[in-house]
Amino acid sequence: MTRPDNNLLHALRDADFALIERYLMSEKRETGDLLYNPGDNVSKVYFPMGPSLVSYLVSNQDGRDVETVLVGREGAVGGIVSSGFLPAFCRITVKHDGPFMCASISSIQAAKEQSLSFRRLFARYADCLMAQMFQATACNAIHTIEQRSAKWLMAALDRTGSDTLPLTQEQLASLLGVGRSYTSRVIQNFKSEGILQTARGQVIVKSKDRLAARACDCNENVKRHFDVVLKGVYPD
Repeated sequence: MTRPDNNLLHALRDADFALIERYLMSEKRETGDLLYNPGDNVSKVYFPMGPSLVSYLVSNQDGRDVETVLVGREGAVGGIVSSGFLPAFCRITVKHDGPFMCASISSIQAAKEQSLSFRRLFARYADCLMAQMFQATACNAIHTIEQRSAKWLMAALDRTGSDTLPLTQEQLASLLGVGRSYTSRVIQNFKSEGILQTARGQVIVKSKDRLAARACDCNENVKRHFDVVLKGVYPD
């Protein structure tokens, strides 16, 4: 099998990839597809490929789902380091449609037991995922809605490789955990400055450099950590 378009799978040694190669199954997922609900038994590991994006969402009492982590082709979703019964803590949905590879938890666990280097790679990825969560917590506390909006758009662009994102202003507000009026003002400002355009259910970025200038440095901090712990895995 040609290595799938997932950077974490590309980072495996040949012998380690061979341990799971025959268990990998391809799936096509659409935007909005649900992978896990809170409490579900996590039975599969999903590897986003190409432009595919996955959001970890935590539900709040007001009905909004606030995003905690965004995962693309640099990573995997579900049962990364744990074994046995593993209930999902949050809702995990597809944010950008595209191809996925998936494998059962049991096949991943068997590979971990057979290979120390396989186990260590997934442990290092879990460390990077945790760093992303820590950075997101700090970002939400100290940065403006404009900075956070630009940061989210840049993170999505990095992972999808596309200038067009399936996103409404209401969805962006929910992901950031703020009111729609705040993100609407931010988007209108970006539009008036020629940074982006909007279409029905889409955001089209016209100037990635100018958008990056309006973002905080949180994405760069996460990239630097990936580069130290798992060089070459974070999308360039």
